[in-house]
Amino acid sequence: MNNAAVRAISVYLPEKILDNAELIRQFGTWTEEKIYGKTGISRRHVVDGELVSDLAAGAGEKLFSEHGVRRDEIDFILLCTECPDYFLPATSCIVQHRLGLRTNVGALDYNLGCSGYIYGMALAKGLIAGRVAKKVLLITSETITRTIHPMDKSTRTIFGDAAAATLLEASDHDGVGEFSLGTDGSGADRLIIPAGAWAQPSSPETRKETVNRWGNARTPENLYMDGPSVLNFTLEISPLCFDEILKKNETSLEDIKFVVLHQASHMLLEKVRDILCIPDEKFVFNIENYGNTVSSTIPIALRDLELSGRLQKGDKVLIMGFGVGLSWGGTVLKW
Repeated sequence: MNNAAVRAISVYLPEKILDNAELIRQFGTWTEEKIYGKTGISRRHVVDGELVSDLAAGAGEKLFSEHGVRRDEIDFILLCTECPDYFLPATSCIVQHRLGLRTNVGALDYNLGCSGYIYGMALAKGLIAGRVAKKVLLITSETITRTIHPMDKSTRTIFGDAAAATLLEASDHDGVGEFSLGTDGSGADRLIIPAGAWAQPSSPETRKETVNRWGNARTPENLYMDGPSVLNFTLEISPLCFDEILKKNETSLEDIKFVVLHQASHMLLEKVRDILCIPDEKFVFNIENYGNTVSSTIPIALRDLELSGRLQKGDKVLIMGFGVGLSWGGTVLKW
């Protein structure tokens, strides 16, 4: 039983909701319709002081309660986050303790964003294939809105906070297929928080606010995204990654029930769908009530497909993520 399969997914959302009406009150400009038209987002959940470990532990607890998973089943915990509680220790160690997991489990953080769920799947599959673990708890948890300047309309309208917990386990059938993975670090500055870590430590200079010609305010310690450049990267890499996923998994689009991409923005998703020629009934939009929750968008969409009854046992789902790093990846899941 060296194959891996997804057994369960649960999602945890912060209680606080930020809708478009509240954003335009704070911005003093734009309209609800303009924000929705640009992003496809009506509202997003945002933290109100919570840490990544709070969201991650919440997702884990929901997994245990919703799916009857026992804590002592877990052999390894993988935590994907760009917003760890501390520089050290690893937030996964904190989550292990908060979830009451055994002490003879592995715990590992990895820092990745929009493609992070895919990379976590690859790591979990490797741990299972290598017989390091039989059951891996993969948690994606982000509090990305804490990194955004309150008056940066270009990013604040897009992002939300969330966590998702996925249990992967050894299986007789290969529920997690072959992977297409890629990295291009030459584009690292296209999606970045420039200051605050060791490369550029926090200082009075890095806390100085600037306003660009579109009226978006930020400091070097806030999230910066070169939207047009990230869009062009995604449109360039998506067809190559998509074709490689199908080829490696010896399948075709006809055999795929759903295509679930990282939910970056509605406009970007529409452009990718058109380039890949994916039929409407196969393509999943799941961003309106969540926003871009970074590494959690794909598992949130998968969980919603399950709850709606649209995703059934035996269905094949192609998942693909792309973004910060720059990085990308994808695989095929068999439910």
